[in-house]
Amino acid sequence: MDEAEKLLSENLENASQLMAQAQELVAVYGLRVIAAIAILIVGRIVAGWARKLVQRLLTKGNSDPIIVGFVGSIVYIGMMVFVVLAALGQVGIQTTSFIAILGAAGLAIGLALQGSLANFASGFLLIIFRPFKVGDFIEGGGVAGVVESIQIFTTTLTTGDNKTIIVPNSKMYGDNITNYSAKPTRRVDLVVGVSYDADLAEVKKILTDIAVSDKRVLSEPAPLVAVSELGDNSVNLVMRMWAKTGDYWGVYFDATETIKLRLDKAGIGIPYPQRDVHIYEHKAA
Repeated sequence: MDEAEKLLSENLENASQLMAQAQELVAVYGLRVIAAIAILIVGRIVAGWARKLVQRLLTKGNSDPIIVGFVGSIVYIGMMVFVVLAALGQVGIQTTSFIAILGAAGLAIGLALQGSLANFASGFLLIIFRPFKVGDFIEGGGVAGVVESIQIFTTTLTTGDNKTIIVPNSKMYGDNITNYSAKPTRRVDLVVGVSYDADLAEVKKILTDIAVSDKRVLSEPAPLVAVSELGDNSVNLVMRMWAKTGDYWGVYFDATETIKLRLDKAGIGIPYPQRDVHIYEHKAA
């Protein structure tokens, strides 16, 4: 019986010590744990707000939905990493090692995926600075076509003969970009060569009439017809007409055909390079 009482007394004493230690831990770390939980909750809410704000801004900028979702996720994950590190530091856990591990992992991933990261960064810059948008006809990265989509790593174009071309964003952003759809109007330039014995006044009258008669040609700026060069085989005249961007190729092709027909009708020749060969017969003495 004495042995049982002694064992009970030891158990009670151990329990009392455990309770004291628990109270001490709660007193020391309780507020820290509560603060860490509060940081996690508030940080998650703020990260969600930041993601929605970024997605809203990108959506207003008419960005590709894939880019909107991806960038929003990157912002959310990045902010949550800092929130978790802050919460761990609040409870007394050393975060230096975690930061070092994340830094090393980021460096390794960056070196392994530097091409992909360059494409992602270039795609993000294309969205921010917007040198072109979906539906524009552009020339860039060594190709030309209508922009179909601006994705995370690539830009997709469709050519005039309905071929799909996928260009890495880094190549697109790092090259000269010509946007033919950026302005509402474009100038149609044609060079017309006529023979040296042609009546220049009559030629200019015909060309001006062709430009003025086309309703797609804008009156302001007015069409221009002028002699631009005295070539080796012809007198070259430049014909400049302004039209809406969507009418460019229609005006170009129709004017080219009409010029040929009208000049032929007026009997005005359009010369082409030619060579006269003279053959002399040598008679032996």
